[in-house]
Amino acid sequence: MRKATIDEKKRCPKCGRIEQQVKAGFNASGTQRCRCKICGIRYTLEPKSHAYSEEIKEAAIKAYYSGVSGRGVGKILGMNKANVYNWIKN
Repeated sequence: MRKATIDEKKRCPKCGRIEQQVKAGFNASGTQRCRCKICGIRYTLEPKSHAYSEEIKEAAIKAYYSGVSGRGVGKILGMNKANVYNWIKN
């Protein structure tokens, strides 16, 4: 039987405890997941940001207004065309 180690980085976001935190695999992006044995919640230690930076948003909008289609901007920057259209709409 494995013992749960105490690590300051592993703090339950629900109950706030440090003890009884165990590794529980990885999520789809490859980041470590943990589970609290006390309250049962599963959480990601250091979640990755899914947002695009402001520089990329500005470059996409600038390219769109210079005459490139939304689909073309998406292909150039490697993103979905819906992102470009949503940024323009806002």
